[in-house]
Amino acid sequence: MEERNVQSVGIFCKKSSLTCLFTVTSIFCFLSWFSMFQSSHQPFSSIDLSISPNFNPLAVVHDDQTLVRNDFDAGMIGVESSCKQQLKVFMYDLPPEFHFGLLGWKGKKSVWPDIRTEVPPYPGGLNLQHSIEYWLTLDLLYSEFANLSGQRSALRVLNSSDADVVFVPFFSSVCYNRFSRLQPDQKMSTNALLQQQLVTFLTAQEEWKRSGGKDHVILAHHPNSLLDARTKLWPAMFILSDFGRYPPNIANVEKDIIAPYKHVVRNYINDSSDFDSRPTLLYFQGAIYRKDGGYVRQELFYLLKDEKDVHFSFGSIQNDGINQATLGMQASKFCLNIAGDTPSSNRLFDAIASHCVPVIISDEIELPYEDILDYSEFCIFVRTADALKEKFLINLIRSIGKEEWSRMWIKLKDVERLFEYQFPSEEKDAVQMIWEAIARKLPAAKMKIHRNWRFSRTNGR
Repeated sequence: MEERNVQSVGIFCKKSSLTCLFTVTSIFCFLSWFSMFQSSHQPFSSIDLSISPNFNPLAVVHDDQTLVRNDFDAGMIGVESSCKQQLKVFMYDLPPEFHFGLLGWKGKKSVWPDIRTEVPPYPGGLNLQHSIEYWLTLDLLYSEFANLSGQRSALRVLNSSDADVVFVPFFSSVCYNRFSRLQPDQKMSTNALLQQQLVTFLTAQEEWKRSGGKDHVILAHHPNSLLDARTKLWPAMFILSDFGRYPPNIANVEKDIIAPYKHVVRNYINDSSDFDSRPTLLYFQGAIYRKDGGYVRQELFYLLKDEKDVHFSFGSIQNDGINQATLGMQASKFCLNIAGDTPSSNRLFDAIASHCVPVIISDEIELPYEDILDYSEFCIFVRTADALKEKFLINLIRSIGKEEWSRMWIKLKDVERLFEYQFPSEEKDAVQMIWEAIARKLPAAKMKIHRNWRFSRTNGR
């Protein structure tokens, strides 16, 4: 009995010590954060709490100063590690013809451009809306320069055994847009050939064999990109615009990431508009006659075309179309985002950049970061069946008053940075948010990998 009591006391002491250590560490982390918050004299934005589970108060970088902590002791570094973890990313050194070479960059015997002196430009126009692979690749290259990196969500590592995920730098969207047509001297398009070579390369790598591809990140943001390879590379984590052209066994919300389009209209800088200064109630400009789920566009056109304060017309990027759309959205209270050939379009992100409250009519749409972001705070969702009822949509929009609209307009201005692609990237922009979204998918991917290793001794990995 005495031995049992001694053991119980020992276990209790160990637990108490661990509890005390955890409590002290947590208090120290909070006090350090609070002290730095007071010294910054900056307003505390609610969005930082709601969307940043890995927010690290001990590594904040301000515009006017960088908080350097090289002289902190090992205990302080341990506290910092408990507050934030960076996603460690291994990137294959694919030849330039898979990435920047598709943009016309000449490698000069180097796989990657030296982005400190040269950043290859991306083609403009509608090509930009699917340029996600370009921004993420630049960000990984940029992360290697410690004196430039600042606060980041992802860091490139050069040894795959140190990595959380493996990044595949294939610019699949621009490859489809620019190289999917057969040239006179070709039997296979460059787009199809590169996909074929990519599958051969990836499936031969030890990294792929080790995980079955489940920890690999592959970008296919254009709905038609990676069309040939997707059925062979489906265990990987895809970064997509939607699931419209994917069967659920190839791509689904459980394993894959939905990334925002890059908006093509100009940002509304210094927006001082209000409910009364935006004369157009409801705005849509784009292709009206679409196939598949896009039939709703033409039906809505006939329902809304005669409403006096509604702009619903055909438009494209030709003939100053982007400038017209920019001005039109900035002068509108609500902007329609209607399903087209696929459930999503960049029109949603154009509306966000214009601070025009999006009205989403797309029953199958998937949205970026929706696991941590409540779109109902700044968007109106309408079921397709309801939108097609006589006067339903216009009456709904007219019922939204100044106070409710203003609340959503303020929220749009608050969240717009989450959808901005830029180089260098900044904290909580689209690039960093995508890395964080990948990190949130990682535990489920790791569990699948580990389950596959159960019988590795008897069957071989």
